[in-house]
Amino acid sequence: MNHCELEEVTQHINDKISMIRRLLELRAVAKDPDKRGTLLKIEQEVSAINVLLDRFERYVGEQRGLLKHLKDLEGFFLEDEQDALHLKNNIPPHMPKRGQQAAPQGGGQVAVQSRQTDAPPVSQEQGPPRKHQRHQIKEMEFITVPEFDSIPPYMKGRVTYDQLNAAVQSINTAVTSKYKILHQPVKTLNNVSRTLHQRFKDQETKDTKGQFFIVEQDIREFAQLKVDKRFVGMLNMLRHCQRLKEVRGGGLTRFILL
Repeated sequence: MNHCELEEVTQHINDKISMIRRLLELRAVAKDPDKRGTLLKIEQEVSAINVLLDRFERYVGEQRGLLKHLKDLEGFFLEDEQDALHLKNNIPPHMPKRGQQAAPQGGGQVAVQSRQTDAPPVSQEQGPPRKHQRHQIKEMEFITVPEFDSIPPYMKGRVTYDQLNAAVQSINTAVTSKYKILHQPVKTLNNVSRTLHQRFKDQETKDTKGQFFIVEQDIREFAQLKVDKRFVGMLNMLRHCQRLKEVRGGGLTRFILL
């Protein structure tokens, strides 16, 4: 036994001796009737303190449980915050515009007509409609995620959602460029645009009357894209999603927007 252990044993024995002395002193005090009442009061106070300590221990346990619950909630909130940041930083570049809605099925058209019927008649004093409404150019709506998921895997191949909607954007660019020329008076066009205007007119048929369409040459010239096998596959996917249809004739394939 080393010196430190001997000192610890000595201190422990001295503490026990001191406690025994205090007990003997208290025993002697308890025999005194005057001091016994004081000891009983001390005993009651000590008991009350023990009750308070038990309550405090239970309260501390409840607070520990509450703290654990709050930490779990904090973890859930942090996960939600990370998910929200991920959504914010990964918003698809091609989102449907606010005014664009899916075409109604069944009685949808009837509902629209009923709303139009209920609307008050437009006063003739408002004047004729604006000219730009007559020349509004149709655009293809972007593909939604459910529509993309509905495309068969053999047709989809390795094409991603963003790549398909990029093709939609290119088609809209070609359609807009073409019909901006067609909607201008021929007299205001330069020689190049006048030649394009005549070419567009020559490509029209009875099947394309009142429709917006383009051909492969329009995609190459206005969208600066190569109409290769991959792009033709994306056109087939757009046709599957009912965004366009093909009309062949005169050695040309016309892609009509639906």
